[in-house]
Amino acid sequence: MSASTIVPLRDVRLSMTEAVALVEPGHTLGLGGTLLYRRPVAFVYELLRQAAPPADLTLLSFTAGYASDLLVGAGNISRIQTCYFGLEVFGLAPMFTHRVNRGEVQVIEETEASLALGIRATLSGVGFIPSQAWIGTDMFQLRPDVRTVVDPYSGEELVAFPPVTCDVAVIHALVADRRGNARLNKNLGIDPELAAISRQTIITAEEVVETLTEDVHIPAVLVSGVVHAPRGAWPTSCYPHYPIDGEEVLRYIDACASEQFAEYVCQVAACAQ
Repeated sequence: MSASTIVPLRDVRLSMTEAVALVEPGHTLGLGGTLLYRRPVAFVYELLRQAAPPADLTLLSFTAGYASDLLVGAGNISRIQTCYFGLEVFGLAPMFTHRVNRGEVQVIEETEASLALGIRATLSGVGFIPSQAWIGTDMFQLRPDVRTVVDPYSGEELVAFPPVTCDVAVIHALVADRRGNARLNKNLGIDPELAAISRQTIITAEEVVETLTEDVHIPAVLVSGVVHAPRGAWPTSCYPHYPIDGEEVLRYIDACASEQFAEYVCQVAACAQ
């Protein structure tokens, strides 16, 4: 092969502004990380800085926390699909609690099992995955869309969990390369699976290098764009780079309790620029 026919390596680096432009009204937005660890906070700040942030979003997150609460409080989220929403040791997520109690946000009740099986259904390209999960529980009263089926071999009644899908997933990584390969450290959550089921996956990364070949948790083939975002998970943690900023989380809770959510968002979004 001559030098003139060599295809250059794909470069998917984006600015944060270009990345948030991929989220459109009505999309299902998946946020990676877990609890108060490795959340794509800088992406959320940038989304909220837009003159007209996308509305009517469905938020998909294995466990939802600080970054998700900002979007709920700003009114961007119409539906939430998660098995946990809170601030861990810091207590309830204030804006989620406020808006759900007022009936302003629909909660699509999930468990760890239903999310895992729904993701598996999507990855398998099938309409549902059968399981014994939820049998004998009241979950069907909260999720009337989830049905049961009869096992054709044993005659046993099973739950048919529907696919879980995502339009745009945003995952914060310790390091990524310009092609999209990303390393997450050992606390993966469901981020590799989230990247696999999403139509588009954005990686925000503490560091962007030329080539990443070892300890790759999300391969480039699944990634649409990479954004360099140092401290992009703050005030959540990104071990081993920085811990949770507990004082900032408490400041957020106090701002919400004082009905100063909008002022808080304006301040942190401006400081993050």
